[in-house]
Amino acid sequence: MLPNKILTYISLFSSAGVGCYGFKEAGFECIATNEIIERRLKIQMINNKCKFQSGYVLGDIREKEIKKQIKYQIEVYKQLGNDKVDVLIATPPCQGMSVANHKKQPNEIDRNSLVVESVNMIVDIKPRFFIIENVSGFYKTGCIAQNGKVMQIGDMIEANLTENYCIYNEVINFKNYGGNSSRTRTLVIGVCKELANFISPLELFPDFTKQKSLKQVIGHLRNLQWGEFDKNDFFHSFRTYPAHMREWIKDIAQGQNAFENKDERKRPHQTINGKIVLNKAKNGDKYTRQKWESVAPCVHTRNDQLASQNTIHPVDDRVFSIRELMLMMSIPDNFKWIDASLEQLNSLNDDEKIKTSKKYEINIRQSIGEAVPTAIFRQIAQKILNFMRKQKLKQNEITNIIAKHNLINSNKLKEYIISNKDNIDAASLSTIAEMSNAKRESHSAYFTNRFIVNEIAKTLPTFSKNSITIIEPSAGCGNFLPIIFKKYESVDHVNLKLIDIDGDSLEILKILYYDIVPTNFNLEFINTDFMEYEAKADLIIGNPPFSKLSKNSKYRVQLSDEISSLAGAFLEKSLKISDYVSMIMPKNLLNTKDYRGTRELLAKTGVSNILDFGEFGFNGVLIETINITTGKQNEINVKSLPLRINLKQKKNYIFDKDLPYWVIYRNFFFDTILSKMDFGIFDVFRDRQLTNSNTSTNKTKQAIRVLKSRNIAHDGTIIQIDGYDSYVEKNKLDKFAASKFLNRDDVYLTPNMTYNPRLVKKESGYVVNGSVAILIPKISKNLSSKQLKYISSSDFREFYKIARNYQTRTLNVDSVSCFWFGALKEEYYD
Repeated sequence: MLPNKILTYISLFSSAGVGCYGFKEAGFECIATNEIIERRLKIQMINNKCKFQSGYVLGDIREKEIKKQIKYQIEVYKQLGNDKVDVLIATPPCQGMSVANHKKQPNEIDRNSLVVESVNMIVDIKPRFFIIENVSGFYKTGCIAQNGKVMQIGDMIEANLTENYCIYNEVINFKNYGGNSSRTRTLVIGVCKELANFISPLELFPDFTKQKSLKQVIGHLRNLQWGEFDKNDFFHSFRTYPAHMREWIKDIAQGQNAFENKDERKRPHQTINGKIVLNKAKNGDKYTRQKWESVAPCVHTRNDQLASQNTIHPVDDRVFSIRELMLMMSIPDNFKWIDASLEQLNSLNDDEKIKTSKKYEINIRQSIGEAVPTAIFRQIAQKILNFMRKQKLKQNEITNIIAKHNLINSNKLKEYIISNKDNIDAASLSTIAEMSNAKRESHSAYFTNRFIVNEIAKTLPTFSKNSITIIEPSAGCGNFLPIIFKKYESVDHVNLKLIDIDGDSLEILKILYYDIVPTNFNLEFINTDFMEYEAKADLIIGNPPFSKLSKNSKYRVQLSDEISSLAGAFLEKSLKISDYVSMIMPKNLLNTKDYRGTRELLAKTGVSNILDFGEFGFNGVLIETINITTGKQNEINVKSLPLRINLKQKKNYIFDKDLPYWVIYRNFFFDTILSKMDFGIFDVFRDRQLTNSNTSTNKTKQAIRVLKSRNIAHDGTIIQIDGYDSYVEKNKLDKFAASKFLNRDDVYLTPNMTYNPRLVKKESGYVVNGSVAILIPKISKNLSSKQLKYISSSDFREFYKIARNYQTRTLNVDSVSCFWFGALKEEYYD
């Protein structure tokens, strides 16, 4: 952003600059635009896209000199006070990926590696936002990645950019987003991590609008005779072609193609040696007359040809004019193709018009055919602009504002939000509302940031029906609303039920979002306890309270026997009343015994996605979370944000009933170790009563040693540590449960809460505190020194991380997880 608050952008593979002209219209300043074809780049110059001539970079992005020129322009703007490139746009060539290209070349995968160049530029330049647009199959198409290996483009983008960006990709048809013609494309938007908690990339996508018919788009333009130029519009003209071809199309009705003529002489053909040889129709849309009431067809680069795809006017015997194509691609009238005004072009005589048209027409038509509709990028630009204009508050600023304005008072909070909606961004206001809620702690309601919500949006189901019901069971201040609005903006009718036990939160929610509710949404605000609310839904989505469920809770009759949290109660109820559920949960849902029944319900319902947030879930709250989305499918998408792991797992593989719980990162290595050992051979005991408060570091004659976790070294030996070793007086030991193990030497010890497991056989004469688990053989068993040593090996420790689902805060060795402390089979001794 420049000191005068003007935002900046760079455009790669920009062609004639049709798409990114939308950024110019929104007031952005172009630092540099790169295009390999000079005649395309000249069109950008005519439109004064860049402030400096050096901003027009002609050449192949793969060449060092071209990259150098772009970096030079960035430095020029840095000297002007530009703190950072705001947006990088990349629309790399798509010949190798397009399903319409019948003549794919052997080097198409290498060609697709131009996408890699775009990603490398994003990594190098570090813009605040990036946009990549390409064909619908783009994300799953192969490319040669940075490591020289062939991988899917989507995987390459995620691997290189997710560390610094929050990313959302969607295949959308631009006809429904203001593009005016059918154009199904993949749109990828990234937001830098510094801003990702304030806005999700999904929120920057263009807005859904009702598609227009071809007649609505171009029907106001006059009909044309053979070779005619509209006297008021040079760009609306009848492009001529060999006269004999007119017989092929003059009698076909709207929706018909020339190959449907009954008379084969009127079908597209060649005459060879006096015989008619019919042309081949590789695509069914060649020589096809378009329908007025249908959506405008996709505009291709060869829109000058009758034989190309969907090019013939509904009434006139011609291809669409340039003006018609511009309207079909939402290109504004003020976009210039020739360095002359429209008035000057209209004033030319017929011969001059023909000559001028012949010189420029093909370049113009091809530029339109490979462009992004201007309206698409204009909307994205405007959304970025609106967001960047507003203040984004840091945590300490929010705390100070709450104190300064006494926003604990709900009336003052409402007044503050209303008066600041135009100058503080929505996420900051939502955070203020959440942090001001005095009941937040008692309700265990934690703020869900945009970064997390964006990841959840990727997992949500799509619906084919016209009307759906969505429930948010603990709506709070509505942090899920922006993605729900965007995700389901194309459904005809959405009934969204926002439930919360806190009425004040619902009132704040109304103030925050009343003016951005899409017209297809009906919102119901329901102040009640979700556990007491009865209604069916298509989707339940949310972040339930994480508080404990009391043993005497009236809700227990409808829940699994061992469930102990309100989050688990919300999830189980949701599974019973909704077709789909997507809910943030404590990560121990995967493994603890109190969620055993919940896991069984989920496995029966079907799971489509498991998102592992680790400790990224809630700002300032040290708890590991996941999001689980239901859906009937054989493969489950498993993604770890902290570890940047993305897997597709067979449900029976990770829900294996022979294992004590779900192992979501299970792999070949894990299975190899699993086959080498006997598991489930121990029970476990831990005494949480012995603590620092009732033990001492002073060793007396009557003191009994209390072993703690650090006393068990990484190699499995027991060590002494000055100032750390603890003792308990013998006459006080009997009141602790650990006393029964004082003289036992037939059990084994392992530190609790560690990724470096080790196992040692206990000797008589000491006890342990709660930081050490006592493993009791289910049958009398002496582990060999090799078996004990294996537990400390790097192989077992890596296995153990996978077995514990890479948890960091829920690593207790309990009656379930003690399963993993096994014995190496003798045949695998070294």
